[in-house]
Amino acid sequence: MEDLNVSPLDEFNQALLSNVHPPDWINPEPAARYNLVVIGAGTAGLVTAAATAGLGGKVALVERHLMGGDCLNVGCVPSKALIRSARAYADVRDAHEFGVKAPKGAKVDFPKVMERMRRLRSRISPTDSARRFSELGVDVFIGQGSFSGPATVEVAGKTLRFSKAVIATGARAAALPIPGLAEAGYLTNETVFNLTELPRRLAVLGGGPIGCEMAQSFARFGSEVYQFEKMGQILTREDRDAAKIVEAAMLRDGVQYVFNSKVEKINVEGGEKVIDYTVEGKPHQLKCDAILLGVGRAPNVEGLGLEKVGVQYDARGGVSVNDYLQTSNPRIFAAGDICSKYKFTHTADFLARAVIRNALFPFLPFKAKASALTIPWCTYTDPEIAHVGMYEHEARERGIEVETLRVGMDDNDRAILEGETEGFLKLTLRKGRILGATLVARHAGEMISEISLAMVHKLKVGTLAKTIHPYPTQAEIFRKAGDTYNRTRLTPTMKKIFEKLMAWQR
Repeated sequence: MEDLNVSPLDEFNQALLSNVHPPDWINPEPAARYNLVVIGAGTAGLVTAAATAGLGGKVALVERHLMGGDCLNVGCVPSKALIRSARAYADVRDAHEFGVKAPKGAKVDFPKVMERMRRLRSRISPTDSARRFSELGVDVFIGQGSFSGPATVEVAGKTLRFSKAVIATGARAAALPIPGLAEAGYLTNETVFNLTELPRRLAVLGGGPIGCEMAQSFARFGSEVYQFEKMGQILTREDRDAAKIVEAAMLRDGVQYVFNSKVEKINVEGGEKVIDYTVEGKPHQLKCDAILLGVGRAPNVEGLGLEKVGVQYDARGGVSVNDYLQTSNPRIFAAGDICSKYKFTHTADFLARAVIRNALFPFLPFKAKASALTIPWCTYTDPEIAHVGMYEHEARERGIEVETLRVGMDDNDRAILEGETEGFLKLTLRKGRILGATLVARHAGEMISEISLAMVHKLKVGTLAKTIHPYPTQAEIFRKAGDTYNRTRLTPTMKKIFEKLMAWQR
């Protein structure tokens, strides 16, 4: 069987593979011509193919590895399953704070955690399966797709002719040129979910979202976790005050930070991985059992034959597109991680929707612009950090006069009752209009969409005050933000008028 880097081959992973890379799959005979040929069956490719078929178009979908892409197989789905198990442990660990006597010494059964993840991943996989998409009317081809001519793609010895094509091959875990790293062996998001035994000592290289989510989870599972970051904080893209809250929470969970560090080389001695690193020029050494690399993503541009069809690309930035997601070849479009700096599943979904409109309906008066999208994101640590729009510093760098409004979660009744008071909502405003927001809360990702909706419809922050929220909920923080802003609009003159009016009525 082809090595698809999926292990162990238990009943759940076998079920997964039967859906996303069926070993007995027979590629169909190509149609005479396709409206769209889509290379890559991750989120962007799946959405593009399904929508095109649903609109009556003839579409071919090509995937060389696993249908569902990173999200299903090595990204959102498995990582959130692990995070949920880690939170369950943390809730048991902290149960005494809620008057609940939990058994002493409660431990994580890591093999069971991973089995649960594999079981749930396989349960979700039929949605992205080759069989389902074939039933939707999509011609699914398993194999390496490559442009072979101005209007053709070759895959597994077959030629697919197209009117338009979409590149949706996504991205993979980026590597670091650290001497000895490859020889020592390391994990990425593409291999960490194959683990069946918990590493006793885990070194995480990188302080971004993936590194932080896994560092906190594995610390809760019982690993001795060391997180290396070349800067002086984790989550450097986020507001410092937001990152500090997560940083402190992870520290309490046992994550040990190595800030301002540079890994110089890695060796293997007696079965241990030995990391030689410097902090502000001073040498140090750390021994561990496993290394997890989480330092960003690299676009999958290799093997596509892009040069043959005049598609410009960069090995680091991916395929170059204009605001309509059109490549330098006007017949070929791109969507998802292969061309976007926002490497999120939900972004890939909406970029695919834009491609469908622009590629299939170019005669419509208004094209869909990637720049018009309002894109939220969330880092699923505990607590979570969710963000949408501009940061305050970005607005000021653009010369936009803004004001910020901050409301603490420590004054939210539901947060107090839940014991989840670490966090806040910070809004970046211009004349009452919301330009951006950062929310720190245990379920920030579930809550941020209220702000995204307000931004998409250009609603002012005062509108949040007019919206009745159920009491008690943590989402009331949005209404409180609206009330707080409205109070700041009360000028001294108007305040005096109201005071006189109240006195007259007495």
